[in-house]
Amino acid sequence: MPPADRDLLAAVRDDDADAVRAALADGADVEARDEHRRTPLLIAALGDHVAAAVALVAAGADPDAQDDREDSPWLVTGVTGSVRMMRALLPAGPDLTLRNRFGGSCLIPAAERGHVDYVRALLRETDVDVDHVNRLGWTALLEAVILGDGGHAHEEVVELLITAGATPHLPDGEGVTALEHAERRGFAGIAGLLRAVR
Repeated sequence: MPPADRDLLAAVRDDDADAVRAALADGADVEARDEHRRTPLLIAALGDHVAAAVALVAAGADPDAQDDREDSPWLVTGVTGSVRMMRALLPAGPDLTLRNRFGGSCLIPAAERGHVDYVRALLRETDVDVDHVNRLGWTALLEAVILGDGGHAHEEVVELLITAGATPHLPDGEGVTALEHAERRGFAGIAGLLRAVR
């Protein structure tokens, strides 16, 4: 790897926007790849290094460049739940139809993890497909119930998804609905939300 590219990756890991710009001025490739095919912008997104990300986006970095795990800067914001990073990447025009290795969008892992603020911002500020079905046969709503803990955060996520137009009775690959999953798991609050839209 050329020295300027190494300097760029180091600057990103330090969240040093000035050093990012300096490395780029020295000829670093804004799409340089590490041993896992992660770009500087993906490394920034994974570490929630917003200052570095803003500098990279200004230099034309690709928010959709995927690594050897099919992660991209945009997709991993759903995993980290960083609203600031999501907003830093929006000016780069991320592809909302890009899928991770599970065939999911950024909304699905965010719903699973109970990232309330992120889900709220994503639904308000983008036109992400609220009913997208991943390779497991799950929507964001199903994943919030199946993999969530039924607590307050997941209740809020479910409510946000329903308000955004999620189809509450869309079943999983086994024909089981989110309501049925909620009832089986004893998630009374979520079950109540889902029954209210029957």
